[in-house]
Amino acid sequence: MALPWVQELHFAHLKISLTIDGIVPVMPSSSIPASPGDSLYLSNLDDMIGARVFTPTIYFYQSGNINSSQKPVMKILGDALAQVLVPYYPLSGRLRETENGKLEVFFGPKQGALMVEAHSEMALADLGDLTVPNPGWEPLIFKFPDEEPYKVLDMPLVIAQVTVFRCGGFSLGLRLCHCICDGIGAMQFVGAWAATAKAGTLITNPQPCWERELFLPRNPPVAKFRHVEFMRIEEGSSLTMSLWQTKPVQKCYRVSREFQSHLKNLAQPDDDAFSCTTFDAMAAHIWRSWVRALDVKPLNYELRLTFSVNARQKLQNPPLKDGFYGNVLCVACATSTVSKLVNERLSDTTRLVREARLNVSEEYLKSTVDFIEVDRPKQLEFGGKLTITQWTRFSIYEGSDFGWARPIYAGPIDLTPTPQVCVFLPEGNADLNGTMVMCICLPEVVTDKFTENAVVAKQEEQSEGGGFWVGRVVARGEMRRRGRGNAILCGAEGADGEGVQCEGGCVECQSDFVHNVGWRFAVLWRVYCRDFRGSIEGELEVVEADLRHGVARGQGLVEEDDLQGCFKKVFCGPRLK
Repeated sequence: MALPWVQELHFAHLKISLTIDGIVPVMPSSSIPASPGDSLYLSNLDDMIGARVFTPTIYFYQSGNINSSQKPVMKILGDALAQVLVPYYPLSGRLRETENGKLEVFFGPKQGALMVEAHSEMALADLGDLTVPNPGWEPLIFKFPDEEPYKVLDMPLVIAQVTVFRCGGFSLGLRLCHCICDGIGAMQFVGAWAATAKAGTLITNPQPCWERELFLPRNPPVAKFRHVEFMRIEEGSSLTMSLWQTKPVQKCYRVSREFQSHLKNLAQPDDDAFSCTTFDAMAAHIWRSWVRALDVKPLNYELRLTFSVNARQKLQNPPLKDGFYGNVLCVACATSTVSKLVNERLSDTTRLVREARLNVSEEYLKSTVDFIEVDRPKQLEFGGKLTITQWTRFSIYEGSDFGWARPIYAGPIDLTPTPQVCVFLPEGNADLNGTMVMCICLPEVVTDKFTENAVVAKQEEQSEGGGFWVGRVVARGEMRRRGRGNAILCGAEGADGEGVQCEGGCVECQSDFVHNVGWRFAVLWRVYCRDFRGSIEGELEVVEADLRHGVARGQGLVEEDDLQGCFKKVFCGPRLK
């Protein structure tokens, strides 16, 4: 059976028992160009309020790739980290605030990174599905006892926990301070650490570049844009309250490349006025589905969707040097009232996301730097906001081979501490190229409603010809019986290979979804039984000749009357005995 286009993922609710064997500082292995008392400038992009966090990630490695004749894993990783901290010496310092509240890196005696050694009597197999982010893995990423949320001052900027399991496999739980590097910079650092551990000698390609002074504010600062992404907005809707006053749960979905392509096609406007990216369409679809599930009120309240845009390629005056690992992210922001978001077409919302993304330019980045200089945000703003973080373009799997092959899983574990964040992650299975894992937080009472909206892609798009397009995707051949008694299964095969029909006969056939796959159509259908009011859902392949009317125009649409005729002609099967 083919995998469904969108698959809801589940993780085990577990409690990990482990023992901390040691906590050791890791100093640079040789001299660095900084002495106690020295400090380094951080740009306003580094010091953005959203960057004042540690980014936790977990990496799992199987025992079969570990050579028993090697040094212990902790020793290999610790030695390699000490070597890498020489060219990446700012990560051996600490953060402090200056008089105006701005952050800087400072150096003192006995700082360095921190490594934690632990072991567990559990095996990796006891941790559940290692391809699905699981909040239960939290003990595998070290936190200090009674550590304050969002604490970054006077903290090690690299914190790594190595946990060895009974089976011989291990995990690397990593916390990197976002003020020092963005996602691309973090991948560059981890990649150098991994290459050094694998080779046994220092490898940095490219050479790391600090140069945060490139992003000094202008004198005087000139904020040419409104920067709605930073505005303090009084929460006047039910959105934030519904998330923060209940304990949200984390939901994860595996989204195939085919579904992403389908959504991208669905998001294109009828007049082809613009061409959107897959991210534009996915972000718009998830935003709408999330707001619909939460049933946000009032309908005239203005919501925000924010997401980071890598501005590296947009900088020309001067261009960034290869190897720059600081923050070069701008926060793009799309806005819409609740009413427009939930009622207008997917292409309308996609247009908003696309415009926000394209608004990020070199001037927008400079305006961001100046805006923060004039009005430095003091706290994270959550009013009416969903933030989408895209990890799918990071080489997180390819760049984290420390000598024990690529990890089983690499990525975050728990979004619930910041429930207004959604993450797009790359799929760890190399065979599922282009597939992503999407994680989002919701109150448990609305999770089914979100799944219905997100997985089903339920959005009607009217064409000039009167055709229709309603999305609902399930696995080919999957059938779910609803109601009681014998529901109808028209045109598919029953357990005995024959078509199924109930006692009352087939009285109504309705198509919920028609999708053009080359010259074939997959139809998700629903049929109703007169006697038992039950239904079965499944995905069927339809003979192309019966639906060629829609395909021939190249629209991927079928006139509703023609479709109903095809259904009744082709799919009424014999009675199940």
